[in-house]
Parts: sequence; structure tokens; C-alpha cells
Amino acid sequence: MMKLSQFWGALFRSFDTFLQRWQLTLPFLGSAITASFTGVLLSTAVTAQQLPAASAIASAGEATVYNRTSSAYEEVVPILTAQGVIDHELGDEAFEEAFVLTPGLRNSGLGPVFNNTSCVSCHIRNGRGMPEPGQLLLRVSDPNSVDVEDLTDAEFYDNAPPVWGIGKQIQDFSVVGSQPEATVEINWETSVGTYADGEKYELRSPKFNVTLADGEPLPEGVLISPRLPPHVYGLGLLEAIPQEDLLALSDVNDANGDGISGRLNYVWDVQKGEIALGRFGWKANSPTLLQQSADAYLNDMGIHSSFFPAADGSVEVDDATLIASAAYAQTLAVPTRAAIADLQVQRGEQLFNDASCQACHVSSFKTGRHKYPSLENQLIHPYTDLLLHNMGEQLADNRPDFEADGQEWRTPSLWGIGLAQTVLPYSGYLHDGRARSFEEAILWHGGEAEASKVAFEKMPREDRTALVRFLQSL
Repeated sequence: MMKLSQFWGALFRSFDTFLQRWQLTLPFLGSAITASFTGVLLSTAVTAQQLPAASAIASAGEATVYNRTSSAYEEVVPILTAQGVIDHELGDEAFEEAFVLTPGLRNSGLGPVFNNTSCVSCHIRNGRGMPEPGQLLLRVSDPNSVDVEDLTDAEFYDNAPPVWGIGKQIQDFSVVGSQPEATVEINWETSVGTYADGEKYELRSPKFNVTLADGEPLPEGVLISPRLPPHVYGLGLLEAIPQEDLLALSDVNDANGDGISGRLNYVWDVQKGEIALGRFGWKANSPTLLQQSADAYLNDMGIHSSFFPAADGSVEVDDATLIASAAYAQTLAVPTRAAIADLQVQRGEQLFNDASCQACHVSSFKTGRHKYPSLENQLIHPYTDLLLHNMGEQLADNRPDFEADGQEWRTPSLWGIGLAQTVLPYSGYLHDGRARSFEEAILWHGGEAEASKVAFEKMPREDRTALVRFLQSL
């Protein structure tokens, strides 16, 4: 049965196409109207010639849903086949299932140490997480802990040797009878800056106090990388972007002289047993959503799979559940744009482009082949290039991850980001959640994005407001 949001979405697309075809004016709209259940505003007396193309409204082509409520990130791709919908529903169930201590009648195998008990516990309503214990994770590595000659191929290419007794992620909860690996205390340091027009702003950054189970601090030299749970909608479409399109965007030596030198991360594909292009994660350290799901089961819940079995070869989650969990992320739709005819939003988009933000947050791709054919041949607007970029010392974690160095981060997608606070109030921005607003997120940019940040700092307040308004429309 078609969901109400899908019905209104289809109706709105038909209406928009009609307006553009016949070039009608809209004087009857009054000040503005809201398309029912879509949140898409059309301004007063706007002509069809002034309306952006329908593709601008549809963030993900036919995989767009016309829902801008707190449930906007939880919608299935509306054009999936019947089998695709079944896969999505099975995946939804797997995503919400909580694991328990062994032995259990269902979903046993948790821990003995973990960060959370289910996928949805971190990815609340499929949105961004909050910078607090149980949500914000600490990846760790110790470059001095392992002899290179003792590493497997996968461990060698990983470039992040595990910390003895911990592994590669601090798990700060445990089952009954066990102790967490460590306790993590988050403290915030603030700093004050000033825009060119004299208006002041405040930024904050996290500092972590880690105490091991024996009361000792982390060993000297251990590298820490905080990671906020990212949103999980639209990931199947990102998986469907052709590899050659990403290769074409890569500019390792800044051949075009624009000061931006994005590059791909090449990581270990566990399933294929070879190096592959990384797409997912804050440093693009996972090649596929299936492997990323297996990684999350292991590091977040302490649950082994065929991708990452226990030392004795045992697993706690079967391949069917793993595949279902990945399918859920692959088949989540992207919410529509809002207020695209608003002149302030249009002004903000122009300022976004003038500041060269689009050089990394690439607006458009055409999807290619995918496991779910419904995701193929879609014109999408994710606002990412999926490449690694040097973001400067202030955002650096100084921890390498495969070929990503300690100052590089993958460009996050921006589609749907305008609903982040609607879906989960107080969710954070950037890899560690330090930014509480779009303004703060921009002001933390450095490295290759330094010029864009400076451009934002120099804008008068009305221009800064317009640029933020554009981001809110996504």
C-alpha cells in the first residue's frame, strides 16, 4: 500500500511538471502555501519560469520522499520492487533488534564489552547522533604496538594497529560480570572569534579523559579519533555512484590549481580479499555497506560475523541478518528539498557556490548499477564527492585510517541535513559533534576549506543568514 507521503509526493511532482510545461503564474497562492505533508514552500506570485527544475526538489530522483517531518529519514525508497520492500522490512527489523547476553532465546552474543545493543540505539531515527557517551565513539590505534611483519594483509593496509587489550575502538559498556574497557569523560573547551562585521561567535571542541578498567590512563602514544554516528538514509544511492565518476573528481596534486586536492581512500575489502575504493565512514574506510554493517556489529556491539569471526571461528550473527541490516540502509529514501523558490534560499545557494563549497560538496551525480535496480539511473543531489580532504589542524585527529591521514576526512553528504534537528534535537555536526549549528560547522573548516571559511567570515550577516537558510532547505 502506498504511504501517504508517497501519494503527496507523486501528486506534487505531477503538479510541478504541469506548471513548468504550461508556464503558469501563481497569483492565487497568497503569501505562500505548503504542499500537504511535503513542507515544500512556493513563494508569492512565482512563475513557473522562476521555479527551479523538478530535479532540484527531488533530492534523490525517484528515490525521494516528500516528507519533512521527524520521520523523514525513516521512509523506504518509493519505487522499490515488491522484493525490495520485503528486504527493507526485514532489514528494519534487524536494525531495531537488541542483542542480549549469551545464552539468550533471541539475539544472544552481546559483548562482553560494547558501546550499544542495537543499530538503532546509535542511529536514532536514522539521523545524526549526539556527542555524548553511548553515541560518540572513540576509535583508537597504537602505531608502536605491533611488528609490521606480524600483520595480515588486511591489518597491514588498515594502517591503524590495535591497542593491546582494547582493539580499535573503546567499548565503554559491558555485560553483567564483565568490566568496560574504559570510562570516557567528555569535556568541552570553548573559544571566541569575530566575523568581519564585528559580530562575535563561540566555538567548542571536545577533550577526552579516558580511564582504563584498572584505573590507568591510555598508554602514551595511543591515537584517538572520535566518531559521531552519521545519518544512514540514501546510502544505497551513494553506493550506486559509478567508480569512474569518483575517480574523475579525484585531484591528488591539485592539477586545476583551485587549492582543493581531494583523493580516494583505498581500503581492504574483506569479502573480496583485496584493496577496493572506500566510500563509507568518516574517513571512507569501508568499501560497501555490507562490510560497514559487519564492522558496526563487531566494534559497537561486540558481535562477530563471517566478515570478522572470533578467534575460534565462531559467529554470533548470521549472514542473513547481516545482509538484511545492510539492505535497510541501502533502501532508505532521501527527503525532498524545501523552500526552493524562496529568494533567500536561492541567494544562499549562490553564496554557497561563490565560496567554493560545491568544490567538495558536489551537488549532482547519476547513479549506475546496483543490487537494487530501482536505485539505478537516478539523478541525485547528495552534496558530497566521497573524497578525502585535508581539513586542517583544528579538525585533525592525527590518526591514519588506511590511506587517509590524520588531517583528512571524507566529505559528508548534505542532502536532508536541514532536518537534522527536526529528527533528533541536539544532534551534532562534524565528525565529533562539536558544532551545534551550521555556522559553527563552517567556522571549523580549515586546510583545503580554509578559503571557503574565510569567505563566510567576511560575509555580512544577511549573506551568512541566506547561506544557512540554503542549508536548512536541503
